[in-house]
Amino acid sequence: MGFDKGLKTIVVATDLKGQAEAALEYARKLAGAYGARIVLAHGLDPMEYAAVGAVPGSVRSRMTEEARTVLDKLAGELIREGLFSRSELREGAVAEMLVDVTRQYQAGLIVIGTKGKDGAGPVVVGAIAERLVRLAPCPVLAVAADWNAGPCRPAPGGPVLLTIERDEAAAEAAATAASLAESFHRPLLALHVRTEVEKAAGVNPCAVMEDQGIRFGEAVEARCLFKDGDPAAAVAEAIEENRPCILVAGVKRTSGTPGPHGTAFALLSASRVPVLCVPPPAATRGVEPEAALSAAAS
Repeated sequence: MGFDKGLKTIVVATDLKGQAEAALEYARKLAGAYGARIVLAHGLDPMEYAAVGAVPGSVRSRMTEEARTVLDKLAGELIREGLFSRSELREGAVAEMLVDVTRQYQAGLIVIGTKGKDGAGPVVVGAIAERLVRLAPCPVLAVAADWNAGPCRPAPGGPVLLTIERDEAAAEAAATAASLAESFHRPLLALHVRTEVEKAAGVNPCAVMEDQGIRFGEAVEARCLFKDGDPAAAVAEAIEENRPCILVAGVKRTSGTPGPHGTAFALLSASRVPVLCVPPPAATRGVEPEAALSAAAS
């Protein structure tokens, strides 16, 4: 299902400390452009409590009341803006909670906030965001708290930056990026980071897309780019040069690189630009997300 057809519901991970304000603001823009509803989701932070059952009843009650007040206030503000909204307050690990809410509402996007300053940060991404990206049945958008401030502020009308790899998520990521570019009237930059073999052969980045049947319609102003070297470093360089409004990247269910994290983790932990991670279509995944995640960890 294409992004423009599937984005009828957006789940936004909501905290009580203001870290998710930028994420909610970005979700507002997307909901307005696509006519989507917003579901505000909040759960107990597993970084603070080893298990929900270990939290004293009086503390849980106070946390629940505080969270419900905040969620109701936010939902009311969205409704006054003309955006249909509702909230979900649940207990449990954040990534799994968000996946459950997403499946319940058949959402087409999950939006989460990260700390910003130095990117999302390896601790936050390692604990929540990358696990969510691996598990989620839909794209996941990570927005740094200060993405729209200071020297990292995107240029007015900044382009949509798409990273293209030779994998099962490439076509879905390209369709998503094209939909965003068309909806917000932005140019689209398709970046391919060449392998050493591709570099030696002088591979054209456009040929990489053509090999995978990726085409952009006339409604999108698209341009092909290429860089060589480490993928995460090359993408960071492209961000600095082009100051995009968003980075769209296809993600595999398991990492093909050494170590516990793949390129998606590197992008999430380093980027101050909002990063939209797009999984492969359900029909091409081969295994359920949970099984793929377990295989990656083994």
